[in-house]
Amino acid sequence: MQKQFTHLKTRLKYDDLLVENATTGRTYLTPTGSRYPSITTVLGILSEDSIRKWRERVGAEEANRISRKASTRGTNLHLVAEKYINNDPEYMKGQMPHVIELFKSIQPILDERINNIRAQEIALYSDMFQIAGRVDCIGELDGVLTVIDYKTSSKPKEYSWISSYFMQAAFYSAAYYEATDIPIQQSAIIIAVEGSEPQVFVEPTFPWLKQLKSVRNEYRNRKGI
Repeated sequence: MQKQFTHLKTRLKYDDLLVENATTGRTYLTPTGSRYPSITTVLGILSEDSIRKWRERVGAEEANRISRKASTRGTNLHLVAEKYINNDPEYMKGQMPHVIELFKSIQPILDERINNIRAQEIALYSDMFQIAGRVDCIGELDGVLTVIDYKTSSKPKEYSWISSYFMQAAFYSAAYYEATDIPIQQSAIIIAVEGSEPQVFVEPTFPWLKQLKSVRNEYRNRKGI
């Protein structure tokens, strides 16, 4: 039987944000007229050099193929998870077998540890950091209000590899607080790994905000935004 999640949606101080996509990255237009870069665009500077070297090593065509595959895999897993937590009985309709397999690997985590959902796929922005983005899920993990972020990977991740994930989740906690006055003290990164067991990393949000601020300043210095 499909689990039925409880939803306790929190009202934000705005409805949604307009999004603009460009070759330089994604930006969001806030209710006051500010244009803020997306959190993924800002954090992208951390991997610019390694991605460039990887593309040079494997070639542009192969790099594009791998990137498209990873992007499609991630987008579809997010869609299934969102529908599942929204109690949609057709949450896996139309999905490819490998996406269904990935979702089934994290489904027990969702069933056993997550409930009391406050938000899914809502746009958030922070005037403090001048960043915006769209959070996967905010709900309770083991009874604690948590920013929940889904990732996919072709191999298991090491803790030291995913500092950008923790900064991303910390941003969502800060932006949610600005929009609601409700603090979120922890984040959970749930990674569906191809051919392996899923991973869950739980981190406090506040300590990562200092590193996020440093990355935001570096982004501003590089891009002038």
